[in-house]
Amino acid sequence: MEIRKAEFIVSNTDFRKSPSSDKPEFAFIGRSNVGKSSLINMLTQRKSLAKTSVRPGKTQTINHFLINNAWYLVDLPGYGYAAVSKSAKKGWGKMIEEYVLKRENLHCLFILLDSRLNPQPIDLNFIQWAGCAGIPICLILTKIDKVTKAELQKNRDRLEKKLSETWAELPVILTSSSTKRNGRDEILHFIESSMAG
Repeated sequence: MEIRKAEFIVSNTDFRKSPSSDKPEFAFIGRSNVGKSSLINMLTQRKSLAKTSVRPGKTQTINHFLINNAWYLVDLPGYGYAAVSKSAKKGWGKMIEEYVLKRENLHCLFILLDSRLNPQPIDLNFIQWAGCAGIPICLILTKIDKVTKAELQKNRDRLEKKLSETWAELPVILTSSSTKRNGRDEILHFIESSMAG
């Protein structure tokens, strides 16, 4: 897939104010500072389509971007950042849950995980929650340029082993590096195949 056009449409805190649900949506979520905004900018080849920040918790709204006038890329708030107030965390939780559970044209929820880390309980809990809710998900291991191939494989094996405790069939796991532009073709191909299928 070639991304010829990517435009920001709307930011909101209520999924009911999202654009009309006549086009497929692919949403991206992960723990704060997992590299979500950088990944979105890499996928769309726009330097600042999604706002990046050294301070975690930058995304606090549901952000819709229209891609090729054909589908929406949705940037969701991160979860699990300690420096955010409890009331804000609670609000983001509700915002995320309502969007994920009630948005009828959500084709896939991409859950981003830091490839340098062992499976984190908060990520595993979120993956489990989405799976139990019947949400189609795909996992993306980010920042693979920061680990050796052996470390990446070891952490991926740990993740798969942990997931296999509760999943009969594992979700698709892709890898990416926004710095080295790894994984772009695979992620866009996955999106294209999901729309075709």
